[in-house]
Amino acid sequence: MPTLVLQSHRAPLPASWYECCVDSVREWSARLGYEYRWHGDELFDRLPSELRRKTAEQPVVASDLARLILAENALTEGYERVIWVDADVLVLEPDRLTLPEAEALFGREVWVQADENGRLKVYRKVHNAFMAFAANEPVLPFYRMSAERILRRYDATSGPMVPQLIGPKLITLLHNAIGFDVLETAGMLSPLVARDVLSGGGPALARFLKASAERPLALNLCGSSVRYQMLSDAEMSCLVDRLQRSGLPG
Repeated sequence: MPTLVLQSHRAPLPASWYECCVDSVREWSARLGYEYRWHGDELFDRLPSELRRKTAEQPVVASDLARLILAENALTEGYERVIWVDADVLVLEPDRLTLPEAEALFGREVWVQADENGRLKVYRKVHNAFMAFAANEPVLPFYRMSAERILRRYDATSGPMVPQLIGPKLITLLHNAIGFDVLETAGMLSPLVARDVLSGGGPALARFLKASAERPLALNLCGSSVRYQMLSDAEMSCLVDRLQRSGLPG
């Protein structure tokens, strides 16, 4: 069976700019002859009951585990490869975005933010907004096992569950120790970089491009930036429009 692309989000989508992102992934999938499958809240039905209860107040964490279970199920169906793409990922160049042969791939996070003194800092990590797993590879089962063990051991008395617990935090920790294959062209925009893109350029964007091993062909736009009021949906719509018309400045 061919490659399967998976996406999910609650319905309806929270803003129109998400639709542009999802459409870009569908177009990219069709160009490469990949099958495509969309899931709504039924994504969470796959979670073990104990872990669903534990993550009830933190849907991001629940999604991070549910997508792994969904990917494993798809490979069990007989797909040769499964790709997960977050609903806030925009494919900039669908004709150029290709995936190398690899057992597992994770996206590249180059995060630019200001410290307490206003100085820009760059953090290079990996992210799970764009992941790919081949059939019979060991990374996905290991990642799922690690995520489940962390959640089962989690004790609410030790503090609140952070959204990145089994997502970028865990993947980056494992990557630093093991060294996963990274799809450098599947990037991520921090709010500071997004604002520079809207302005046509700036120091945060310059640092982002300098620290990126390859120019991104797909970008996670971080819908959480709207949730945390760092960007508005109107600004996100403008960001998507600019990226689709002109790509990244610089």
